[in-house]
Amino acid sequence: MAGRLEAVTGCMFSGKTEELLRRVERARIAKKEVLLFKPELDTRYAVEEVVTHYGRSLPCRRLPTDISWPEFSQLLTGHPSPVADVFAFDEANFFGPAFPDLCERLVSIGKRVIVAGLDLNFRGEPFGPMPGLLALADETVKLSAVCTVCGEPATRSQRMVDGKPVVGGPEVLIGGLESYEPRCRAHFSSPALQADRAMT
Repeated sequence: MAGRLEAVTGCMFSGKTEELLRRVERARIAKKEVLLFKPELDTRYAVEEVVTHYGRSLPCRRLPTDISWPEFSQLLTGHPSPVADVFAFDEANFFGPAFPDLCERLVSIGKRVIVAGLDLNFRGEPFGPMPGLLALADETVKLSAVCTVCGEPATRSQRMVDGKPVVGGPEVLIGGLESYEPRCRAHFSSPALQADRAMT
C-alpha cells in the first residue's frame, strides 16, 4: 500500500488537534494500528496524552524535538506495535529540521502519516518544519479560528501579556487562552506593523 502524508494546520484554537484526533479515531475504527506522538516540551494539559483545548484526549508517546529518522526507527524497535499503519504527530511545529525527512521515510515504507501544527508563529512568520511538511503533504487542511476582536475568521495567533499584544520574546512559549488569542489579519499585531506605528 502506498504511503501518504496529511497535514492539518492553522492558528491556535482552530481545531487542529481536534481534527488530528478525529482522524486517529477513524483509523482505529477501520482496525488500523495507530501510534500517536507529541513533542516532549508540550506539557500544557497532560504529559502522556494529546489533549485539545476543550478536554478531548488520547494517550500518546513523547518525542524529543530534535528527533531524526535514526533515533525514531530505534525507538520503534522496542514498541509492541512496530508495524503500525498510521503515525500521527501533534504540535509538529515544535519539531526540528529533520522532522520532514522522518515523515517522508515513514511514507516511503507505506505508512499513513498525519501531522498537525501551527503554520505561523506569534510574529506571523512560518513556524519550524511546517512549511516543508505542507509542501510535501499529499493533503493539506488549513483551519481557521474566530477572531477575538471582530468575530471574523482568524488565521493568526496573537501572543498576549497583561491583555495586550506583544511581538517580542522567544519563539516558543507554551500556553493557551491565558497567553494567546486568535486574530484575523486586520487585527493581528506583527513586528512590522508595530514598527510602522512607532514611526508615524
